[in-house]
Amino acid sequence: MQLSVIILNYNVRYFLELCVLSVQNALETIDAEIIVIDNNSSDDSCAMMQKLFPNVKLIQNKENIGFPKGNNIGVAQAQGEYICVLNPDTVVAEDTFVKVLAFAQKQSDLGIVGCKLIDGTGRFLPESKRGVPTPWVAFTKITGLYKLFSGTFGKYYAQHLSENQTGKVAILVGAFMVMKRDLYLEVAGFDEDCFMYSDDIDLSYRVLKEGKFNYYFHETTVIHYKGESTVKDETYMKRFQEAMNFFYKKHFKSALFFSLFMKIGIIFFSLAKMFQGKPGIKIIPKSYLLYSANQKLADKLHLVLQKKVLFHDLKTEKTVISSSVKSKIGAEIILDNEFISFKKCIAILESSRNKGFTFKIIPKNANFLIGSNNSNERGEIIEIE
Repeated sequence: MQLSVIILNYNVRYFLELCVLSVQNALETIDAEIIVIDNNSSDDSCAMMQKLFPNVKLIQNKENIGFPKGNNIGVAQAQGEYICVLNPDTVVAEDTFVKVLAFAQKQSDLGIVGCKLIDGTGRFLPESKRGVPTPWVAFTKITGLYKLFSGTFGKYYAQHLSENQTGKVAILVGAFMVMKRDLYLEVAGFDEDCFMYSDDIDLSYRVLKEGKFNYYFHETTVIHYKGESTVKDETYMKRFQEAMNFFYKKHFKSALFFSLFMKIGIIFFSLAKMFQGKPGIKIIPKSYLLYSANQKLADKLHLVLQKKVLFHDLKTEKTVISSSVKSKIGAEIILDNEFISFKKCIAILESSRNKGFTFKIIPKNANFLIGSNNSNERGEIIEIE
């Protein structure tokens, strides 16, 4: 078997459905398997998986055992030569794994491959590629110096590469990681002493120490809604501080003065994260535009959304953001996956970012809209039946 996709889920039932659907489409030409590990979700994630995806291997944990241990359990049962650790709040394109595996097979001393990640509005997520967060690099992040100078101060987000440039990087994000299963086992996988948040940094760094090379691969794009991973509250701040302390104690035995500096920095950084994550004012779309070939769906959405839904009929029109739509700032674009591939959905988000739109996807054969307008907040699910 060539690939095992490992998805660890916790209480994101609708995003999980969207994710697994996109992964299934992307594995049609690959000898592969999907393994979903559920960390004792209180929603109906497991029931949904058993009903809609009976052929997907489902592991049900009796408690929330954290990101590292949950993924380690999945990898232990994987059969693929390669594994992909994938967040449940992601959407992959139909050719994502074909492209990434082709790239991986050409590399010598391969470590981990990551890819370009965007949020639910199409904006590039800079954590797609990062440098080792040494105390100095962390300082440039905490103080914002990395935003002012890309040279010496640009290492946190590996600014030696643009978002559209493939190359070697030190650290990749746990939302999407592809590597050989044997290497994962050789370095003992994610460190289970870390509950979450620095586990991907730690794994990337340990792979580097084995003499391997990690790569950021820009030729495929994956949506990472991100806000579904956690709510930025007091618990988040506590765990983030613990995670950073875990990484520094493990890899950087600093002098007392520097340790104190880092503790102060972690507190400020955590507070900044919390501030970014506080809910803002919910933006109500001024109008809706449905890209579909199903006129009845447009009528149904009109009743559900209580607003006029402009219908872009894909039987007669191309799947592009037309000039007439571009003038509708504040519009929400609804993409019907029954007629639009995930790859095309992703391309529409990327090409229309920063243009004042929000986006929702209707997964094939689903009865809900799903998306996120802010990568620091929970996404939105609207049931349509």
